[in-house]
Amino acid sequence: MRVKQNKLDRRKFIELFGTAAGLFLPASALAANEPLFRISLAQWSLHRSFFGDGLGEGFAQALAADPRSVLRGPLDPLDFPVIARRDYGIGAVEYVNTFFFDRARDEAYLAELRRRAAGEGVESLLIMCDAEGDLGDPDAQARLRAVENHYKWVGAAKSLGCHSIRVNARSEGSYDEQMKLAADGLRRLVEYGADQDVNVLVENHGGLSSNGAWLAGVMGLVDHPRLGTLPDFGNFRVSEKENYDNYRGVRELMPWAKAVSAKSYDFDGAGNHTRFDFERLMRIVLDAGYRGYVGIEYEGDRLSETEGIRATKHLLERVHETLKSSYASQAKANP
Repeated sequence: MRVKQNKLDRRKFIELFGTAAGLFLPASALAANEPLFRISLAQWSLHRSFFGDGLGEGFAQALAADPRSVLRGPLDPLDFPVIARRDYGIGAVEYVNTFFFDRARDEAYLAELRRRAAGEGVESLLIMCDAEGDLGDPDAQARLRAVENHYKWVGAAKSLGCHSIRVNARSEGSYDEQMKLAADGLRRLVEYGADQDVNVLVENHGGLSSNGAWLAGVMGLVDHPRLGTLPDFGNFRVSEKENYDNYRGVRELMPWAKAVSAKSYDFDGAGNHTRFDFERLMRIVLDAGYRGYVGIEYEGDRLSETEGIRATKHLLERVHETLKSSYASQAKANP
């Protein structure tokens, strides 16, 4: 149960201890020239380079039957931390389970991945988990299976030194029914994760989870310190007929954020993102007190994956330079 604190108590608590994931920093840290945020790389940004032509019709069936058969690209997922550091100068990564779907309990594989990350000085932040069932499935047995399917990824995250796994709050039924069902599945999973010292994060990732108010309601129902959100700048398509406002959605999810995904698609000639305003979104992120990693997740088609990742990194770096003086001055004015 969350303990309510007054503003002074909460502020003192954050200054002394931060959060479990170390995402919020005291004003004094900003005044000491700490960055407003750091940049990480989501493995999905290179999905075409790992999957090749494996991500097509029948992907789900192939993933379930023979997970390694979908890895048809020129890059090896084991090299991801090395690629992040050497090709992009990025020192933190976010894995995706579908690139090593049958390896969650393979200690030799995880040890090698851990060794390669350590060799490059790369921090492993989280594992994004898909294709393991619906945590809000209306069928109680199917919901429990989905919860238990994620247990192995909690173990893999702990083995890799990650602070979290990212999951989906997918369900069926009415607005309120889906909220209760998703909360039930998430509560079961987060209680398991808490015992392993691993957080469970929910991303806005389609369906009602892309409705910021709905997902905020789920977070309130579960009310567990180990449950957080991973606000994604771009995933606010609720259905073919409904798109949720990106800025409103990010603002609604930030109170629980333990990670942030800077989804990107395309850029204009000046290097600005064409679908939404990165500076405006990062102001929302920073105004919420978040000072953790912001993950590049390039998903565009016009630029190559390499070009898209670099363009997103350059934009985030430029936004940081634009904002750092105003946020540092706020910190100095409010010691």
